Formats: sequence, C-alpha cells, structure tokens
Amino acid sequence: MKLLYLDCAMGAAGDMLTGALLSLLPDPDAFVASFNALGIPGVRLSREAASRGGVAGTRAHVTVYGREEGGPAHEHEHEHEHEHEHAHGHEHRDMRQIEALFASLSLPKKVRENALAVYRLIAQAESEAHGVPVSQVHFHEVGAMDAVADVTAVCLLMEALAPDRVVVSPVHVGSGTVRCAHGVLPVPAPATERLLRGVPVYGGEVQGELCTPTGAALLRRFASGFGPLPAMRPLAAGYGMGAREFPGRVNAVRALLGEALDEDKTDEMIEFSCNVDDMTAEEIAFAAERLFEGGAREVYTIPIGMKKSRPGTLIRAICAEADRDALTRLFFLHTSTLGVREARTRRYILSRETTTLRTPFGDVRRKDAAGYGVRRSKYEYDDLARVAQARGVSLDEARRAIEEWEAGTLAGQREEHP
Repeated sequence: MKLLYLDCAMGAAGDMLTGALLSLLPDPDAFVASFNALGIPGVRLSREAASRGGVAGTRAHVTVYGREEGGPAHEHEHEHEHEHEHAHGHEHRDMRQIEALFASLSLPKKVRENALAVYRLIAQAESEAHGVPVSQVHFHEVGAMDAVADVTAVCLLMEALAPDRVVVSPVHVGSGTVRCAHGVLPVPAPATERLLRGVPVYGGEVQGELCTPTGAALLRRFASGFGPLPAMRPLAAGYGMGAREFPGRVNAVRALLGEALDEDKTDEMIEFSCNVDDMTAEEIAFAAERLFEGGAREVYTIPIGMKKSRPGTLIRAICAEADRDALTRLFFLHTSTLGVREARTRRYILSRETTTLRTPFGDVRRKDAAGYGVRRSKYEYDDLARVAQARGVSLDEARRAIEEWEAGTLAGQREEHP
C-alpha cells in the first residue's frame, strides 16, 4: 500500500502543502509547466530551493498578474485585500462563481471534484462561523486566485502521487491572534477551528496563525486518518517551506511517501445510517452525491420495511474519523431523518497501488491489490470506458485489447532481459 504521511508540526497552508508534495515528484518542473498551461486567470506557479532551520526544501510561489500574495507569515489568506484584484476588477466570489471557474479549467474529473469539495468545506465552515447561509458566503479571504491556485495544485499533486492512504500528524495551529477582513480574531480563526473539529490539534509558544482555512480544508479532504507516523518504509521525503522563518524551528510541512508495512493493514471507519420513508428517488440520489462530496468513502441504500408497513430506504455512508462532523451535518441537511446512527467498524485492507500504463490506446490506470495471500488487478473503469468509446467496442473488448497489449509488452521485456 502506498502511504503518504504529512507532518504538520508547523501547521499547514496551501503553499506549504504544494511545496511538500511537489518535492516528491520525479520531475517537479514538468508539473509546474503543466499547471501553468491550465490557464487559471493571471496565475503563475514557480518553485525554488529554500532552507528553514537548517533543512533544505521547496518554496512554492504563486503570482497573480505578476504579484505574489501574502506577507511574512503564512496567514496570507487573511491579511490582505489583494491589490492586484483592485487593478483587475476586485470581486468577492460566491460558490457559484467558484464552480464556474473550475468548470472552465481542463482538469481531470476527480481533481475538479476534490477541488470543489475543498471549497464546499470552507463555505460550510464560513457559514457556521459568521452565521450566514452557505449561498451568501463570499470568498473574500480564500477566494483570491492564489488560493484557487493552491487548492488546484494540491488536488493535482494528490492525483499524480496517488497514495492509497494519507495520514496526518496532530496539527500545530499556533497561538495569539490573526488580523483578517472581519477584524482581529483568535487563533485558530473561527472557520479554521470548525474545519479542524474532530482533528487532533495543539497550540504552543509560536505566535500567529500556522494553519490557514485552506490548509485545514485540504487536510480534511484528503486525510484517511490523523495520528503519529505509522509503520512504513519511506521512499521519498519532501519539505514544503513557509514564507516566515522561526528561530530554531523548521517552518515546513514534511511529506513522507513510502510503503505501509504488513502490520498496517487495518483501519477504523465510521458507519452512518438512517431510515427514511418520505424521500423521492431523486432526493435520495442528490443526498448521496452530497455525502460523497463531504468525504464519504461509500454511500449505498437498502430497501426496507418500516412502521405501518410502509416501504422505506436505509441510507448508509462510510467515512473516516476526520469527516465525521461533516457527514453528520450533511445527513441532517439533505435527508428527512430526525436521527442518524453511528457505528465504528474496523476493516482489513489489501495493499493497493495504481500504475499508469502508456498504451497505444492512451494512458490506462491499473489498480493492483495484494495481501492475505491474495493478488488481483483491474483497470480503472473511466479509462476502460474512454477506450471503448473511442474504438466503438464493448467494455469487455477494450479490456481484452489492453490485456493483450500488456501481455505482449511483458513478453518483449522478458526476451530483452532474459
């Protein structure tokens, strides 16, 4: 199983996460070039070598219309009114405009879904923090184009690295106060505090905001769990440096990528369920989509008989501990239930790895799983469907064509290297 561990001993911000994950790629410059080719309005990503506390790492820079956001600390999402946007038509974006922006970018479907899910997490947290409906939340603090760039970059990097499991350390949030558009707020800021509910956090002597709303939302979206470094075999490490230097401290997010050891083949999940007998099929389908966006790993329904012999539906969602609070809210928001049941379950998991095959039909992802004396492989459905549509054949024929190509390639490699 490919395991990614994020050490947030100095918090987390979008630029720090970008730098850490970028350091893990074999060709980070190629990623930067492809990112800049997306055409996010006015945005350019660059990277440079940097050192904090005597440790070398990567500093990710985002410029918007030639100017870089942020001040000396990495609370860049709070402190500034983004002067370049005044020059180019300053606007506070709502969720509809964020959705339209991501729809305009040429992104893989999963990346776009993850990016929008991150923004929905932020919108919900801002809504609760400031007492306004989600529809009235304006991203004047995290909607600036540099934050859009951070979210997009991290989602693309997660797709490129394709970890099977992401574990995050307890998050250092800092202490003191932070200045933002709403005034001077305590650290962690109200929206950040809501995003980190259920997550192990701690403060300390460091003054300032170490974990930003964007950083918190990205951790919530991608973390499979939170805790100490699991048993693993590290294969690569990356340090994403923050802008500010703290004497005697490495101001960075550290990312370790490697293989989970055999003993790390179980984890704990949460099972939510409720029974409804007054929702239409369309309403249930809509609720399931929102639960998936909120972090659910699985959502499914079961037809059941309820009181007074009424037919009903059991709705069940499975999620990690980090998404517990978000899923609870979504169940009450999008279903008619008056109560949600929770059960904790332990699951046994196979080690998983995704390999991208460069085939004559285009790139095809193959998912391999192994463990407990079992080994199996399958091609990603979306890639199979694309090949089948392009060639005008069935899924089964597309699968056989790829299998035959792969078998021939392996045979050729054996002949070259007996």
